Amino acid sequence: MDGQEYFSAVRSALTKARHSIFILGWDIDSRTRLVPDGANDGYPEPLCEFLNAIVAQRRGLRAYVLSWDYAMLYALEREWLPLYKFDWQTHRRLSFRLDDRHPVGASHHQKVIVVDDAVAFVAGFDLTRCRWDTSAHESRNPLRVDSAGKPYGPFHDIGAVVEGDCARALSELARDRWTRATGRAPRRMRSGDAEAWPDTVTPILRDVDVAITRTDAAVTGPPVAEIRQLHLDLIAGARDYIYAENQYFTSRTISSALATTLASSEGPDIAVVSPQTQSGWLEMSTMGVLRARIHRDLDAADRHGRYRLYCPSLPWLCKEDGCLNVHSKVLIVDDEVVTVGSANLSDRSMNLDTECNLVLEARGDPRIRSAIVAFRDRLLSEHLGCAPAEVEAAMAQHGRLHRAIQALTHAGRPQLVATSPELDPMIDAVTPDHGVLDPERPLDPDLIMADVITMPEHRSSAKSRLAALLLLVVAIAGLALAWRFTSLGQWLDFDALVGYAEWIDAQPFAPIAVALAYVLGAFLVIPVMLLIGVTAMVFGPFLGALYSLVGALLSASVIYALGRTLGRDAVRRLAGRRLNALSRRLARRGLLAIVLIRIVPVAPFSMINVVAGASHIGWRDFMLGTAIGLAPGIVLTATFVDRAVAAMLHPSPATFALLGAAAAVIVGMAWFVRRKLDHTAPPAPSGVSMHHAA
Repeated sequence: MDGQEYFSAVRSALTKARHSIFILGWDIDSRTRLVPDGANDGYPEPLCEFLNAIVAQRRGLRAYVLSWDYAMLYALEREWLPLYKFDWQTHRRLSFRLDDRHPVGASHHQKVIVVDDAVAFVAGFDLTRCRWDTSAHESRNPLRVDSAGKPYGPFHDIGAVVEGDCARALSELARDRWTRATGRAPRRMRSGDAEAWPDTVTPILRDVDVAITRTDAAVTGPPVAEIRQLHLDLIAGARDYIYAENQYFTSRTISSALATTLASSEGPDIAVVSPQTQSGWLEMSTMGVLRARIHRDLDAADRHGRYRLYCPSLPWLCKEDGCLNVHSKVLIVDDEVVTVGSANLSDRSMNLDTECNLVLEARGDPRIRSAIVAFRDRLLSEHLGCAPAEVEAAMAQHGRLHRAIQALTHAGRPQLVATSPELDPMIDAVTPDHGVLDPERPLDPDLIMADVITMPEHRSSAKSRLAALLLLVVAIAGLALAWRFTSLGQWLDFDALVGYAEWIDAQPFAPIAVALAYVLGAFLVIPVMLLIGVTAMVFGPFLGALYSLVGALLSASVIYALGRTLGRDAVRRLAGRRLNALSRRLARRGLLAIVLIRIVPVAPFSMINVVAGASHIGWRDFMLGTAIGLAPGIVLTATFVDRAVAAMLHPSPATFALLGAAAAVIVGMAWFVRRKLDHTAPPAPSGVSMHHAA
């Protein structure tokens, strides 16, 4: 339970590896320290260095690390260039790959670790940033920081570890996943009598059956929806209580089954423990809206008062951040069945993504039943700030789950607070249905065909595209080296740019030179706003704005053409799957998407241009959207820069008043745009996974 226990157990098992290591994850970060205060086991602390040292030390050991080839929306939350850090810089027997072998809209979401085919972990945990915490969830734990030393809030998750036949079966699952993702089967090692059980873990049960349930909407082969069927069966058969902890609660399939149970005059208490709010504006305006809709429907169906949506509240946190970040994926029913793993209570987890859960069923065995009860009591005791024995006594006394929780709720300590997510009517009106944001089946079969089938007329250009891509990579690498080891960086600072512009201003070819400077700036990835500011400073507000708009449009068109020449596949391979999400969004929404992305840029100017070209958005929509989106910002920037220069050269009340007015207009427009976006946030691109830190 929680990162301190889980990550230390994982590290302990990995140090015992002799033959093979498999790590499957939604996100894997090379900088992660599994034991933040130091493992003291003789190996480096960061994950990548740790794995590399183990593999290099043991001649027969091979490690296979597989992470989701993520969508661009997660680029700011993910480690960049993981392939370079995990694969290119490490021992040849440590292999790292990004998994993109999924139907459109799906993600690789299994969190499985297997050591020597003998011991396996299944969890909600990824080996990445901002996952470690203790079960105390202190307000300020100095160890709860990311790789950059930045603190993050309390975090709750659950994992399980098994050995024996179940571990061997999970090893087969991991091998199959690796083979499908890479096209190469991992080498089989002789496991022998491997002993990789972690020293930090005392088994709670021995010699019991453990079930493995999966979700897998395979690109080829029949889909697997075992987790979905398990949940439906457990809900239908529940008598006393259903206790769920989950990051997301958005599944129409699950909510319909719960509503059916609530319709009966007698039935189980239903407790869903979930975070108070989703993380970030994107998830609040998508998955958060879906959860609010689900809750509204279940609340209306709950005529007998048996349903609650709880948030674990921590009294030592401020009111806005007082809720524990629940990332666990747990379901317990009637002290008889428990399932733990990676699957959220979302339709995509039930049908679309790759998921893996473990299931334990009592089936009349008092040992297993006692273990399930103890697990339930420990979970509730953590959330209610009491001892597990108090939970057991309250359940025995009150006989109902909600009554026991209410009896154990006291001020000044952690609580499970019944919550009702607010649903803003305006956001509700513009947010798409569940089928778009939480799909049950793969999307866009035509795009699948376009990715899989290479038409004959395109084959002849494959070599030229590859050559262009290699030249682009070499050019970027050369510029990076020149910037680092020559005076190029000094030539391109603000003062230097102003000097060049003033010299150009005196030449008869000034307009052409300015436009070409914007094109060169695009290849050097110089911020376009910096170029606009310099242009306005030298040429004034009117010519400066005109030259800036012409230069920006020319620059955008050149990089757009580059993106179209390279093609979607080449651009995707260069920058990863995260680029593909933006590509689909631009291609679907055309002119409106370009206008919005120019007003509120979410990526560098050149990146947007190359993605737009690769996405095959129409030239007219691209250029018109760019002009409409850039024009207001260029005019305001040119005006502000001109007034700022005037205020410095000729200070007077009038010049400062005009400068203040220009600043007020800029701030006012920014506030207006931000407010509009907050109230009518555009939906995420169809087919993009919504698992924030999932």
